[in-house]
Amino acid sequence: MGIEGSYNFRRISERVTTSGVVGDKRLRNLQVEGYGALINLLPDQSEYSIPEEGEIVTSQGLRYVYIPVDFATPTQADFDAFVQAMDEVGDKSVHAHCAANFRVSAFYSLYAMRNGLWTEEQADKFIEGLWNPAEHPAWASFIAEQKRR
Repeated sequence: MGIEGSYNFRRISERVTTSGVVGDKRLRNLQVEGYGALINLLPDQSEYSIPEEGEIVTSQGLRYVYIPVDFATPTQADFDAFVQAMDEVGDKSVHAHCAANFRVSAFYSLYAMRNGLWTEEQADKFIEGLWNPAEHPAWASFIAEQKRR
């Protein structure tokens, strides 16, 4: 039961994967699967959160970063924290998740564009393969604002 079985799992590269809900059993095998870090954008108040997630991850010797992003109101501070976490991971393999891979797909796409890893077209295609930000005005505005920076 690997991380690939997580909801809306996407492999971006050999080093980076994203998904929605992971489940505690999948988290317990991250080190065995070669991961060195996990970034969690799902607030603890979510019905999909795993209460001991940080402990499960750090007990394997992995870096754990918790950035609770309110889906209704993504902020610049949230995105800045994600960028910092991605930069600090270095060349470790990292998995980033939230509830449905909506928050993460937006943040990672914007990160990839800023760092010259993806074009805007590639970023948009990745997001649109999972969801439509136009159906969530706060996200449509947030993404548009970040693209202008």
